[in-house]
Amino acid sequence: MEETKSSWAKKNVPWLIMEIILLVASIAFLYVVTLTTHAVKKTEIDKANLMVNTVGTDAETQTDSGKGGGTVAVAGGKGSGTGVRNIALFGVDSRDGNLNKRTRSDTMIVASVDQETHQIRLMSVYRDTYLNLGNDVYSKANAAYAKGGPEQAINMLNANFDLDVTDYVTIGFEGLSEAVDALGGVEIDVAVDEISHLNNYQRSMYLNEDGSGELNEDIIEVYDDGLQTLNGLQATAYCRIRYTAGNDYKRAERQRTVIAKLLERAKSSSVSKLTKAVMAIMPHVETSLGVDEIVSLLGDVSEYSVAESDGLPFEEYRYPAKLGADGYCIVPTDLEKNAKELHAILYPDVEYEPSDTLKRISAEIIRRSAPYVP
Repeated sequence: MEETKSSWAKKNVPWLIMEIILLVASIAFLYVVTLTTHAVKKTEIDKANLMVNTVGTDAETQTDSGKGGGTVAVAGGKGSGTGVRNIALFGVDSRDGNLNKRTRSDTMIVASVDQETHQIRLMSVYRDTYLNLGNDVYSKANAAYAKGGPEQAINMLNANFDLDVTDYVTIGFEGLSEAVDALGGVEIDVAVDEISHLNNYQRSMYLNEDGSGELNEDIIEVYDDGLQTLNGLQATAYCRIRYTAGNDYKRAERQRTVIAKLLERAKSSSVSKLTKAVMAIMPHVETSLGVDEIVSLLGDVSEYSVAESDGLPFEEYRYPAKLGADGYCIVPTDLEKNAKELHAILYPDVEYEPSDTLKRISAEIIRRSAPYVP
């Protein structure tokens, strides 16, 4: 029997509509990508200058001619077969648009992206942690970025934790604020003891480091505790709180929380919202990632979720102490154990033994801090 127009429409129109929707979505995505790649500040890193320690693992062996020297067996590097990609995230307090150096990094996070399971693990390195800065100078970890920009900060992460980071994203605090606003805010459970600090940081956000400048009174104050939607300035101020119980440990946790909440917002946002967010944040971002990698990250954002969030050094392997001229520091009491626990989290199926370089750094930290640690 000949098919009627009515029955044909019932069977085929829904599929035509779906195809049109997919076509429009594809065009919109390409539009986002085009805008993004024009706006992003891409910085080339000389990979030959990056330090990757020689470590004993069952991962594939790679050759590296950088500062680490020799043959490198990298657990989780690009091409190691683990599917894990580590990217450094740096948050800097920059008021003049300078994202490269001469400013200490308030935020240092290793975003470990498992490209097979689509899980992200966010591991903060506390900014006051006493570490090798990647050049055999020992000081607070956040000094690495100020001294040598992202390249030295990456070397610091790789040297002290046997990581294989080769790419980074740096964002100024204005960029974070813009991104949160563009996505409609983030839901945060604000504690009672955080309220006054959150409001004070909103007011002082644009003061210079020497205290000069004027307070910003054009803010929306937070009055109540509990779960609520914070705008960009409020969320950025929330990330900067460090004067409650937990000090810098809690501060780093807040930063990871906001990143996770932003990811949730992005996953449920329309293309127009994502476009707005991308265009708002990119003038405040510098990265070594290429166009193809940015396209891939944008395209897969809805598939990823944050599986784990923690800070380094781990609680059982750290001790606060005042180390002479370096002042208050977080001392890793056993860097080897920190690295072993970290690798167990990032690469649960890969056998790992700390490198000789890391063992030497761990012993040197213990030696230098011994006179100050009870």
